[in-house]
Amino acid sequence: MALGRRIRALRLAQGLSQEALALESGLSRNMLIQVEWGKRGLLTERLGDLAQVLGVSVADLLADQP
Repeated sequence: MALGRRIRALRLAQGLSQEALALESGLSRNMLIQVEWGKRGLLTERLGDLAQVLGVSVADLLADQP
């Protein structure tokens, strides 16, 4: 669930809608919603796609944030 919150926070900080992030990363909007709400995990390849669009590393997405 922390991963989903991190993705959502980065998305919002960059002013991206769920639709825009989903389209740019190759995910469906429904999948992105499920990930952000902690109801679904992602394959490593998809994490890389999201990280690239958000301009961060996969490690940054997975890092524990205070």
